[in-house]
Amino acid sequence: MSIAVVFDSAGTLLQTFRMAKNTLIDELLLDVETTMLTFADPGRVLCVLHGRSREFMDAPPDMLISEYLRIQHIEFGISCTRRVVEKEVVRTILQEDRHAKVRDVQECMRVVWSEIKENEIVALNNGLIVNIGLNVIEFTVTAGGTPFPGARDTITSLHQKGIFTYIASGDREAKLERMADYLGIPRDRVFGVATPTMKESIVRDLQDQYDLVVMVGDSINDLRAMRAADIAVLSDQQSCIKPPKLVLAADYRIHDISQVLDIVHELTEKSQ
Repeated sequence: MSIAVVFDSAGTLLQTFRMAKNTLIDELLLDVETTMLTFADPGRVLCVLHGRSREFMDAPPDMLISEYLRIQHIEFGISCTRRVVEKEVVRTILQEDRHAKVRDVQECMRVVWSEIKENEIVALNNGLIVNIGLNVIEFTVTAGGTPFPGARDTITSLHQKGIFTYIASGDREAKLERMADYLGIPRDRVFGVATPTMKESIVRDLQDQYDLVVMVGDSINDLRAMRAADIAVLSDQQSCIKPPKLVLAADYRIHDISQVLDIVHELTEKSQ
């Protein structure tokens, strides 16, 4: 029996520290779950920025984010949203916002970097939450992650058993590829800036190639993919606080990434 295991990244493969800033009230939100923050308002759209972190830190703090994105020709991808939103609608808001400033991104970056800088392998992503109802950049967000202990060994063991592994994540693809290199997952099996709908499509496409597709996720943006998968695994390694519908969608609930090996072994035994 051929099996594919699809992993989310932040909170599933990576221990992730997140920071957000509400630009409207000048409030920092420490270690916030950005997908839950996005889903709290149907008008919010989480965007991943494709700019380099170092360049963000070197930019003038008082410059408008809209101006910085335009001057630096920085593109973005839609990572998470509760409803279908045209990218050009989001682009217009990003280009015309007259409120959020570069310092709002920099503040988030400094806090996250202080938490993860001592780790051997790190990934840092910056993004914005646009509110299409308010026509503003409502939040700046930064997420920094490092692989959970045992993540690389788990991937290696799955490969040794002939199990194919994939990453489907809302994170920026360039950062994911570097992390995938460390974990041993081939780059052509890495899908970045994946919305909940895209994650679901990835799972369904893989079901045409494999006898069994397992989805391992930890957050509400994994719900559609978990429901589509043959087997849904919910990870509590980052946090045990989960929305009830995410818990109901799970066939298994794990507290350590290495437990995926036990699940795959059980599935293999049942098929024989």
